[in-house]
Amino acid sequence: MRLPIKASHVPVRLATGAFILDSGLGKRGADEGTAAGLHGMAAGTYPQLQGQDPQRFVKLLSGGEIALGAALLLPVVPSAVAGAALTAFSAGLLGLYARTPGMRRPGSVFPSPQGIGVAKDVWMLGIGLGLVVDALADRRR
Repeated sequence: MRLPIKASHVPVRLATGAFILDSGLGKRGADEGTAAGLHGMAAGTYPQLQGQDPQRFVKLLSGGEIALGAALLLPVVPSAVAGAALTAFSAGLLGLYARTPGMRRPGSVFPSPQGIGVAKDVWMLGIGLGLVVDALADRRR
């Protein structure tokens, strides 16, 4: 049986999908303090989230991560689609990194110790873009 995705996409989709799925599953039962912290960080960067209830925000975030993780893990989801979703998700995370005070060393794009946890998500942007570019290149051939 032939996979509907390229064999070279399997390792990056498995690693990234499992990581994101686990993150989403871990947020499902977030307590009020965790929800408030996650919501506060996101709302500080994305003001349109300020009016959202923190518990609802975390439920939506958790659901989005679970859906994205599953899309990456399921080979029936085309790499272009999974890659585009991963690119959008990671761009949002990198927006947090770029706009949150204290995440970067002064005058630099490189992370402060507090920013390392978010800055490392740049690898997901690279994987997402790689999946999209590779799928588009295959269509042109």
